[in-house]
Amino acid sequence: MGGRVEPFRAIAISQLARRLEAAGRPVVHMEFGQPSTPAPAAALAAVRAALDRDPPGYWESEPLRARIARHYGERYGVDVDPDRIILTCGASPALLLALLARFEAGDRIAFARPGYVAYRNTTRAARLEPVEIGCGPGTRYQLSAAAIAALDPAPAGVILASPANPTGTIIPGDELAAIADVCRERGIVLLSDEIYHGLHHTQPAHSILEYAPDALVVNSFSKYYSMVDWRLGWLLVPPGLVDTARAHAGNLFLTPPSPSQQAALVAMDCTDELEAHRATYARNRALLLDALPALGLERIAPPDGAFYLWADVGHLTSDSLGFCTRMLEQTGVALAPGVDFDPVDGHRYIRFSFAPATAHVEEALRRLAPWFAAQPRIG
Repeated sequence: MGGRVEPFRAIAISQLARRLEAAGRPVVHMEFGQPSTPAPAAALAAVRAALDRDPPGYWESEPLRARIARHYGERYGVDVDPDRIILTCGASPALLLALLARFEAGDRIAFARPGYVAYRNTTRAARLEPVEIGCGPGTRYQLSAAAIAALDPAPAGVILASPANPTGTIIPGDELAAIADVCRERGIVLLSDEIYHGLHHTQPAHSILEYAPDALVVNSFSKYYSMVDWRLGWLLVPPGLVDTARAHAGNLFLTPPSPSQQAALVAMDCTDELEAHRATYARNRALLLDALPALGLERIAPPDGAFYLWADVGHLTSDSLGFCTRMLEQTGVALAPGVDFDPVDGHRYIRFSFAPATAHVEEALRRLAPWFAAQPRIG
């Protein structure tokens, strides 16, 4: 079994967008889930003071780990020992750390298709075998307990994402409980990607820890806390895996940047500012849901959370990468091709990110309306 890692094609779209900008073309960036809102002002002030006061060094903030642990109690009613929390340089190292610390080469890891491109590629890079479960509108593009129960043989692990990328859909609490029961009965390890928690538009997301206390959880300060460029996340592991996970983290990643940890500790209590950011994304979501049917995009997954919208463009193309490239060149609007998230059916899907400023979303819709109207139908 090889560790073949495929490209993240949205990066190629973004690189083309940057070249167009360098040539003087105005571009609206909707290809990445990158908050347009800034890190909380108090967090920025705190880190400026810390840079003048504290020497740099390898450091993992005990106060921050304690604050994260308290967060689980406050939001989910779950008691978490801070020692189970490992701070990482973003969610991507946390995902890799979880896979390496908990699984053995050749283990089968299942997750939803469509799903975040790095699940497939990081699993392969760790010499694990990805098992993609096709999920459609019937389950709102999410894994279900029934789908996991039907896997034969049972995989070693299952990755959940709620809210999910690229669809923004949330798994309801009763379904999460059923998934936890199935995995417990079949000896399947649960790994939950919860980096979009806090960014909800219909109902708050549940943590898998409410139903499976021994699950692994990945989270990040990049999304809800608007700290994408600070590269700070965490991995929460069960008590029996702490020493193994810390040994991997120390050898592979050392510690995340000290200034990021200092800023994050303050950011966690900037609730009013962070909720104002969420309101911005809610407005952008409403704009897209109102406008896209008029563009002929009626088969969409209305997002419960995050800042993505997954749209079926199969009536216009069977090549989502070429479609997004042509759209960018002709309109200056950058979107993500669906093939990144679904190598089987994603050729006829695209992903909108409504993370940009509202004015940019409005501008994108103005440009896209005549462009979509001019596209010939296929089939």
